[in-house]
Amino acid sequence: SLAFGHGGKHSDRFTQLQALQEATKLFDQLVTKDKLDQNWETGLENVTISKRKNNGKDEVIVSFQRQEGDPKAVYIFFDSNGKYTGSNFSGE
Repeated sequence: SLAFGHGGKHSDRFTQLQALQEATKLFDQLVTKDKLDQNWETGLENVTISKRKNNGKDEVIVSFQRQEGDPKAVYIFFDSNGKYTGSNFSGE
């Protein structure tokens, strides 16, 4: 059986888990729509989540790296509230 609890700290901030979930949805859409070839899914090697400042604002970056092929990584960006702000192959 599943147990649901509510307690602890409540935060309106976009968490790394939420970033991973949202980025995975977007990544899957890119593969499904052939914007990324199937090798991105079958050859996926690593997924990382990081934070940085961009123009003075906090940003969350989820990167998907594959074993082979060029480019090696695709980056998906969110602002600190979880709004998708873009994606690219450079991470910049």
